[in-house]
Amino acid sequence: MAPFEALYGRKCRTPLCWFESGESVMLEPEIVQQTTKKIKLIQEKMRASQSRQKSYADKKRKDVEFQEGDHVFLRVTSTTGIGRALKSKKLTSTFIGPYQILKRIGKVAYRIALPPSLSNMHDVFHVSQLRKYVSDPSDVIESDDIQVKENLTVETLPL
Repeated sequence: MAPFEALYGRKCRTPLCWFESGESVMLEPEIVQQTTKKIKLIQEKMRASQSRQKSYADKKRKDVEFQEGDHVFLRVTSTTGIGRALKSKKLTSTFIGPYQILKRIGKVAYRIALPPSLSNMHDVFHVSQLRKYVSDPSDVIESDDIQVKENLTVETLPL
């Protein structure tokens, strides 16, 4: 007994045994021609479907490229390995950094300069794990504006 027959309780019907169920007997060249026509039709429909799906996906996708020397944030996830080291999931930031890009590797991967605390991690990351760091001049505190007295106190002015 064949496995198909044991599982389904009937014999498996293939194109070679259709004549047993009362249908007309087909010769081998005809079966091959019909099968190749069906395969070509299926391949055409698959190509059309794939191109349609690709166009939908490309509408949401954006090309991101970085230059050597740029600074980027690194996404904190379990796939990067950083997420496992951080304890609280709710209060941790989604990105850490900024880190400098050392080299582009391939089309979508970059080697970044990691600090010594993350030296046990692989230093090459996919572009989806990186976000460009844009420096904001308002975040920088000028050293001329800070006046420290001799007793190491700072005067604060009311706002």
